[in-house]
Amino acid sequence: MSIYLATFGKLRYLGLAEIADEALTESGWVLLRTVRGLEMGRLGGHLSQEQEAKYRASCLGENGEQARGPEPMLQEVEFVANAGPEDMENYRRCRSDEERALVRAREILLEQDGLRMKLVDVEYMLDRRKLFFYFTSEQRVDFRAYVRDLARDFHTRIEMRQIGVRDEARVVKGIGPCGRPCCCSYWLHDFTPICIRMVKEQKLALNPTKISGICGRLMCCMAYEHETYGALWKGLPGPGSKIRTESGNYVLESVDLATERVQVRTPSGRVAAIPVADFPDFRAAVLRGEEWGDEEAPPRPGGAGRRSPVAGRRIDPAPARGGDGRRRDVPPAPEERRPGRREQEARPGVARAPRREEEGAPRRRGGRPPRRQEGERPPRPGQDAPAPTQSAAADGARRGEEERRPRPRRRPDRPRRPRGPRSSGPDGTQGKEEV
Repeated sequence: MSIYLATFGKLRYLGLAEIADEALTESGWVLLRTVRGLEMGRLGGHLSQEQEAKYRASCLGENGEQARGPEPMLQEVEFVANAGPEDMENYRRCRSDEERALVRAREILLEQDGLRMKLVDVEYMLDRRKLFFYFTSEQRVDFRAYVRDLARDFHTRIEMRQIGVRDEARVVKGIGPCGRPCCCSYWLHDFTPICIRMVKEQKLALNPTKISGICGRLMCCMAYEHETYGALWKGLPGPGSKIRTESGNYVLESVDLATERVQVRTPSGRVAAIPVADFPDFRAAVLRGEEWGDEEAPPRPGGAGRRSPVAGRRIDPAPARGGDGRRRDVPPAPEERRPGRREQEARPGVARAPRREEEGAPRRRGGRPPRRQEGERPPRPGQDAPAPTQSAAADGARRGEEERRPRPRRRPDRPRRPRGPRSSGPDGTQGKEEV
């Protein structure tokens, strides 16, 4: 007789069964009698005494007892027989009936008023004497009336099991952010508490969408390398710690597992890789104001050139050139342009060019051409405009004098006359204002 590890149920309970080696088959499917009843289980393999002790210890809580409800996570099970073709057919039939039972149970749940719970999955026993319903809820739920309706509809014993969001991901299964099936759905049997400190020690982005699983909690794989990172951080301050010196602050950012070095950001902005074993000497040196040999030189302000190691000569960087061969650091020469009229007047010794005006033409503001008289045709393209008449010249001169004449201002002590609606003339044009 040997001790074998078996898994059963949708929550992947663990069972320890004593089975004779000659009684097993290659299929690995067996019938087990557990605390819940007759179930189909899958054998994992033979366990040694040390392995059995580790499994028993991993399923115990802080107080030395198993914390899971009526069904413990690890339990002693009884081996009944190897699963035959009829048993496998009955097992597949139960799985298909569970889908229809879940739909019907959710329909009954909608008829219940004020019952805040979420049905996750349903599980039949092989003998169909029990029907387990797994649900999640943020508070305690009084489902006694709901259980009576389920028993009346399915004609079997109803068992309600409240589970957490992590157990929901284990039952429903799915694909993780890494592209593989979730660890809790096929090999992980115990949930390790995950804290944000594990994420900071591994220098991962504090983005909830990248460090959370399908259950909405921190991913379980954060704890896989926690012991290795914890060994490196054991003799170091926490991530984000500062070493305050006269020249500035040195900030510890992360550690590198491959090289076993700690990344430290210097006051100059550079990142120096310090061996973990030499970190105490590094901290003592920077506190004394000394420079560490592995630290990179800080950048010079303003992009100044660097010093050559030979005879202390200064080496200026080569100027950048564009596609036309011109240096980018030299501003382009301004384009030559013709000086304006005001610039010509400001220059001494330069005479102002007289304006070309026709004699007798009225002088108008803005250089606009004079208005055409009634019946006068516009000049054709390529022909000179006709010379203005004396009447047009007189009208233009009088109009220019009126525009240049200042308008009289209203006396401040004289009240403003009220304006009324404008009246239209007999020809439809706007007339004077009515007061």
